[in-house]
Amino acid sequence: MRERVDHRGARGARPSAGTMGVGAAKALGLGLALGLGAAEPARAFDLFGLFNSEEAPPAPSPVALPYAIRFQGVEDEDLLRALQDTSSLYRLRNDAPPDGEGLLRRAEADAPRLVDALWGFGYYAGAVSFRIEDVVLGGDASTRAAVRAAEAARNRTLVAVRISVDQGPLYHLRRIAVLDPAGVPFPPEAVPARLTRVSDDVPARSSTVLAREAALIDRFRREGHPFAKVLRREPVVDHAARAMDVTFVVDPGPKAVLGPVTVRGTQTIDPAVVRSFIYAEPGDPYSPQALSDIRRSVSRLEALGGVRVREGTALDADGGLPVFVDVTERAPHIVGVSARYSTVDGPGVRAYWADRNLFGGGETLRIDADLSYLGLGTDYYARRRRLAGIETNGLGGRLSATFVKPALFGTRNDLIASAFIGREVQQSYLSDATGGTVAIRHRFADAFSAQVGIDGRVGSDRDALGRVDYGLLGLNAGVTYDSTDSLLDPTRGFRVTASLTPYASLSNGPDLLIAKAQGSTYYAFDDEARYIVAARLGFGSVSGANLADIPASLRFFAGGGGSIRGYSYRTVGPIGPYQLPIGGRSLLEGSIEGRIKITDTIGIVPFVDAGTAFAGTLPDFDERIRIAAGLGLRYYTGIGPIRVDLAVPLNPDKQLKQPPVALYISLGQAF
Repeated sequence: MRERVDHRGARGARPSAGTMGVGAAKALGLGLALGLGAAEPARAFDLFGLFNSEEAPPAPSPVALPYAIRFQGVEDEDLLRALQDTSSLYRLRNDAPPDGEGLLRRAEADAPRLVDALWGFGYYAGAVSFRIEDVVLGGDASTRAAVRAAEAARNRTLVAVRISVDQGPLYHLRRIAVLDPAGVPFPPEAVPARLTRVSDDVPARSSTVLAREAALIDRFRREGHPFAKVLRREPVVDHAARAMDVTFVVDPGPKAVLGPVTVRGTQTIDPAVVRSFIYAEPGDPYSPQALSDIRRSVSRLEALGGVRVREGTALDADGGLPVFVDVTERAPHIVGVSARYSTVDGPGVRAYWADRNLFGGGETLRIDADLSYLGLGTDYYARRRRLAGIETNGLGGRLSATFVKPALFGTRNDLIASAFIGREVQQSYLSDATGGTVAIRHRFADAFSAQVGIDGRVGSDRDALGRVDYGLLGLNAGVTYDSTDSLLDPTRGFRVTASLTPYASLSNGPDLLIAKAQGSTYYAFDDEARYIVAARLGFGSVSGANLADIPASLRFFAGGGGSIRGYSYRTVGPIGPYQLPIGGRSLLEGSIEGRIKITDTIGIVPFVDAGTAFAGTLPDFDERIRIAAGLGLRYYTGIGPIRVDLAVPLNPDKQLKQPPVALYISLGQAF
């Protein structure tokens, strides 16, 4: 038997009473009844519903007819919840009707709704029936008897109401066809086979059908049709085969390009600055991704708090779709403070102040102050620092200021200026320095930028090799590419940063050339990004001088939470006098992680880190590579994941006293 049916909303196709075995189309449209069970006792009180129990029904009353309701014959827990959500009898069970007629009307209203729910879950031969006390509803006589039976319970006991469900067999989706308004199938290049292909075990549920419909519309929109819509959805149920065939009639609408982009909502910030962060141009192909990219790039302006991108409702005369970017501005000033503690680096505190729209052009000025205390204790490194003559009270700090002027003269060029002064106290060296940078950054696109600038610094570093006083002036050039989907929790794409800085000495010291590069990539095995592989590779090199003539703060060290976990911060590499790390002239390190979500909020991350700093200007693989392995725990929040990593060094340097295990806690993924 084949029957053409019409889906209604998310609940699926609406059957006719005769063909679907729900009974004749009479007053109640109900089928045969199943047996009546005993009334379900009220469950114990459950504070706030923590134990998933239900509230007790109202007590018998002379002015109302409270009732106890039970669903029978439902094997699928998801279906049971859907039936309960659909049923007025169930949802209003704690609001007793005044009389038997009111109770009957609730049952009458439930009959077609519950059948819709069965159809929505793919049970197209299912049936439902109702029983009030000992009366099965199914005709005029039974309705009168049911009212009398309900009234007989008034002020004595709860009325027993039973909804019996015969699920019947589960139907499966067999074929999907997609036609244009003229009834002609779309070619494969317009509708790929993957959108119509159906496995043998796909249930014919309304959610499945609607998901395929949404995928079809998404496909046409991605191909440049912003007004694509489904004109008709025509499901056909084959009861003999227990299968459903669905035909979608789709009107793709006209193909469009992007039209003019209008920025609205700016109050103190210059709209030209906002426009400089919009990389799409009128005439570019339309796609939802293009609009998403606009929102993402404009959101990078710190002065903006909200960005909404809307499409126009019609194409302009040139076939362009107008785009409207509505923005809201943030409060201009922000103040923050944070504290930290590490068993390796000691306590520290950081405070900052920022103005996010200094002169009305989206300029940002940020001042950071950081104070740390390494300590004067008797630990392994402190004793050796004293032997090397590196006298320090353990107090370090840094005061810095950064100014960014975006969209110079309305272009995609940004001015970046920064300055700092501070003392860096590390396990194996002490550095006093001051310096600054002035650079121009050009944004080719949201993901790709390059900058060139002048970098200068003056300082004095002391370590196991001695003291180096220096003054350097350099020309810095760098590039950044970032196609990832999140800053703190990337699941797809890759990141690359690279810089090259030749320094000329302002004193009698040597000229230096420093090169750095780091890349990371992320691959999700599933659409929900529950299984991800992430990998990172970092490289660095400094040339132009012997190791002892290079300031310790400019040498390369490995180890720590952002490097090789399990090893103490900046201790992996060449070892000098007094068994103190002295850093290297090159660096190579990498990491690989498996990020596995167990639930929506909890995940585990097994990882391996490896690398070291090398004495030469290029990595020398005759030197031993240090390896660490560990397991991380992630708690996913709306801001980003909270990271807890436990790492073990697998082949530590026996000259150094490395801890047997290291614990790291922070916000965001390791890389």
